[in-house]
Parts: sequence; C-alpha cells; structure tokens
Amino acid sequence: MNPILATTFLFAGCCSDVVFLELLIKNDPGSGNIITFTRFLFIAIEGFIFTVQFGSKKPVVPIRRYVTLVIFVFVTSVLNNLVLNFNISMPLHMIFRSGSLITSMVLGIIILKRRYPISKYVSVFMITVGVATCTFESGKYINHPDEPVSKDSFYDLCIWTIGVVLMTLSLFLSARMGIYQESLSLEFGKNPKEALFYSHALPLPGFLILGKDIYNRAVMFNRSDPMTLPSLGITMPNMWIYLIGNVVTKSVPLRRLCCRPSVRL
Repeated sequence: MNPILATTFLFAGCCSDVVFLELLIKNDPGSGNIITFTRFLFIAIEGFIFTVQFGSKKPVVPIRRYVTLVIFVFVTSVLNNLVLNFNISMPLHMIFRSGSLITSMVLGIIILKRRYPISKYVSVFMITVGVATCTFESGKYINHPDEPVSKDSFYDLCIWTIGVVLMTLSLFLSARMGIYQESLSLEFGKNPKEALFYSHALPLPGFLILGKDIYNRAVMFNRSDPMTLPSLGITMPNMWIYLIGNVVTKSVPLRRLCCRPSVRL
C-alpha cells in the first residue's frame, strides 16, 4: 500500500477510535471489560474467516509458542481499559502511552543488550520528561480547581495514583511483548496476521472471569438512549453504536501495526 494512504488510514483509524472510546467512557466509565471483549471477539471472527480460513490453514508458529504472547496481549489490553476506572482522563491516557519509547529502550538495554547513540537517549529522555510533566500536572485537576482539599479529594488522588501505576505496568508489559514478538519473527519469520488472530482468539475463554461484568454492561447498553443512523435508517441504543464504531475503527490501525516488533530506536 502507498505509504501516504497507509498513514492516512492509520491516522483516521486512531482518531476515530479515540472519539468513540471517549463517548463510551463518558457515558459509562466502567465499560472497559465489554470494550476489550468485543474487540477481541471481532478480531477473532475476522481472523478465523480470512486468516486461518475457517481452521483449514495450519499455523506457522506452534500454538504453544503463542501462549506467552496471549498472556501479554490479554493482560495489557485489560489494563489499558481498566485504568479508565481510576480517574485517568482520556488525554492523559493517550499521552502516557507515548512513554512506550522509554520502556522499549530500557528493556532493549536490559534484555537484548542493545546500545543506542547519544542523540536517541536525549530524544527519548525529552519525550519522557514531557509525558511525566503532563502526568504530574493532570494530577492537580482530578477535582474541580475551586474545590477545597478534602478527604474525598485525597482519596481520588490515591485512586489516580493507582491508575498511573497500572499504566506504567502496562507500558512495560507491552514493551516486553514486543521483544517476545521479535524473537518469534526471527525464529519463524514474520506472520503478523496469524499472530494477531491467535493472540486475540486464544484469550477469549479468559473473559469468562469477567463474564458477569460484561453481561451487566450489555444490559446497561441496551437501556441507553436510542440513536438513528441517517445513512442506514437503523435505530439502536447509542452505546452499541459507539461500541461498534470503536471496534471497527480500532481494527484499522491494529491491522497496520499488528504484532509490531519492539521499537527500534
């Protein structure tokens, strides 16, 4: 695909994904589990049809080698949506994930014994300082600026701090996952679509643990205000429309960046 066209699809998909995600979280901050489950289910169904061709195509990489990748993908995906329950705003959520550069560099140095030019250390350091500054400043506005400091605001700050810790953990897990993906690519060649399918299909039984919450959210979605799609003439609860929009637009950048190797700085 033409690089410009690919970049356009990627940018449009990422922006649309964030818009729909913020609409979902704004109406129901606890909808992270149903969002994650729906994304996994959509990618698994699409991959079952087009990637493994209804199970007729055998995997290049042994299934047992995907187990570790499955754990990484499942945990990081759940964490990324779970943190939105901890007073983490969408802008901070997006900016903080830019910190993946520093985690990739740190794990690259520790695990892969890589060394980088001074210019790259400086660049990553400057980006990390920017992310840290944004994070620190956002912690001042968990409550309304005019509200006095209270026990409730201190509690909110503690919850927000837990959210930041979980996002940091997610970044390190994601960076470690990238290194593992890179090792699979070196051993078995690049099979991004296959890895994308198995890393989302195999974890589906794990959502049974979250089944009660997912069911309760689905009931709440059914009770949301109806919305009509003008071009299609279809009326359905607006939360389901937001969810479908989020899942579809999420698949665009994910297909472009699926199973990317660890960031080479």
